[in-house]
Amino acid sequence: MNTNNSHTICTTCGTQLPHDEKVPALCPICNDDRQFISLQGQSWTSEEELKNGHRAKISQVNERLYTLTVKPDFAIGQRAFLLLSTEGNILWDCIPLLDEETIAFIRSKGGLKAIAFSHPHFYSNMNTWAAEFNCPVYIHEGDRSWIFNHGPHVQLWRGGEKYLWNDISLVHVGGHFPGSSMLRIASLSTSGTMLCGDSLYISRSLRHTAVMFSYPNQIPLLKDDFIAFYEKCSKLKFDTLYGATFEGQDLEGNAYEIFTHSINRYKSIYGLA
Repeated sequence: MNTNNSHTICTTCGTQLPHDEKVPALCPICNDDRQFISLQGQSWTSEEELKNGHRAKISQVNERLYTLTVKPDFAIGQRAFLLLSTEGNILWDCIPLLDEETIAFIRSKGGLKAIAFSHPHFYSNMNTWAAEFNCPVYIHEGDRSWIFNHGPHVQLWRGGEKYLWNDISLVHVGGHFPGSSMLRIASLSTSGTMLCGDSLYISRSLRHTAVMFSYPNQIPLLKDDFIAFYEKCSKLKFDTLYGATFEGQDLEGNAYEIFTHSINRYKSIYGLA
C-alpha cells in the first residue's frame, strides 16, 4: 500500500482520491469489471509529478466548443470539452491535469459556470477544477456510490433530464453506468449535438456506435439494461455526436443515422427486432 498522501492519482484511470486518507491497495474505479488494474500492478502519481511530465493540449472544434487532452497521453487518455455559452461556460468531463496555461485560457473565455460528467471514469481531479473556478459539479445520483472524493462543489441531480441554461441540458441514459449521461446542446447543429462521453461509444471507423457494460473488457449490457438505454435514447433528437475516448471521435451531421443503424443491430442481437 502506498501511504504517501501526495500520490493520490491512479495512473491507470486518472482518478484522484482524497489527500487526507490512506491510499488503498487498489483503485476502486479500476478494481471493477468495467475497468482494469494494470498488468504491471497498481501505481499512483501526484499532481506535481503529472505537471512535470505532461501538459494540457487545447484544440478548437468550432466557435463554441474546445477539447482538452493530456499530452503525452496519460491514463485513459480521454478528452474533456469546454462549451462556451452566453450565460456561462461548461466543462464536460475532466482531464486529470489542470495547469496554469489551461486556467488562463479558460478564464480568457469567461471561466466556468459548471462542470458536468458523463460517468465515473472521467471524475479525475474534479475537485481541483471546481475549487479553481468556484463552480458546481453535476453528477447524476445514479452514480452516487462511485464518488470516492466528494468535495463541497459536488451536486447530485436526479431524473431523466436537467435543464441548465440557454439550450443546454443534461440527459440521463444509463447503460454503461447507472447514472451515465450526455450533454445536449440544441443549437450547436441543425438537429442538436450530444456530448456523449462513453455513454455511447463511437467506433474508430466512425461508422458505428456502441453501448456496453465494459468497453475495455468487452462485456455487453444485460438485456433489460439495453432496453432501458434504448428507450431513453430513441426519444433524443441529434445529428452530431462527440465522444470522449480519442481525438477525432466525432460524428457531424450523420450521427443519428449511424446511431439508428447500430442500435438496430443491437435490437436484433437481443431479439427485439
